[in-house]
Amino acid sequence: MRSTPFLKSALAASFVAGASLAEEIGDADAGEALFSQCKGCHQIGASAKDRIGPHLNGIFGRRAGAHKGFAYSKSMQRAGVDGLTWTAETLDAYIENPRALVSKTRMSFRGIKNPDDRANLMAYLRDFSDNPSNLPEAEPTARATDHDLDPEILALQGDPEYGEYLSNECLTCHQADGSAEGIPSITQWPEEDFVVAMHAYKRKLRPHPVMQMMAGRLNNDEIAALAAYFKDLD
Repeated sequence: MRSTPFLKSALAASFVAGASLAEEIGDADAGEALFSQCKGCHQIGASAKDRIGPHLNGIFGRRAGAHKGFAYSKSMQRAGVDGLTWTAETLDAYIENPRALVSKTRMSFRGIKNPDDRANLMAYLRDFSDNPSNLPEAEPTARATDHDLDPEILALQGDPEYGEYLSNECLTCHQADGSAEGIPSITQWPEEDFVVAMHAYKRKLRPHPVMQMMAGRLNNDEIAALAAYFKDLD
């Protein structure tokens, strides 16, 4: 079994705290082999640099789109401003199907469907984060459930007039003119981005508690209607 300073410090912290370790994310050795699928775009380790994608040192606990100096897609930037943070749960969803979590991400990767393979890859990535036992949302031992967004949901054609009717609650916080003073704008968002974001709130992948509550009240057709309305809002 490989051993790194990152992993040693994580295990030591867990035992000192007296906490019993739950099932670890996966097998880091197996994950290292799986990382070969990522090497074309990403590097990790002591000499890692940004390539087509950002380097992945310290990915656990990092805000999406927050690595300085890397030119992220607008969708990834929006997700980061919105509060998306890379944890075992959100990374699992992203690795399974990147566009189900961040629509129009530039990462041209079809995803890893096998949950054990994803768990092993995350265990390897975790070795290069500072102290996994102190990361958000009960990291590093939490294992995520399947959060893939059904393509039929993305294919729904929303009714913009119904969306306008539903939008009053949204516009108590978000500005119709697209200004973003403290609250991200949702005006003229691409429909797919809007739908993916709202369903990420419903699944609690995006962390804002008010938006989780608001999205939880909406059904698929209502989300599609809001997306259709805000897409063309002047």
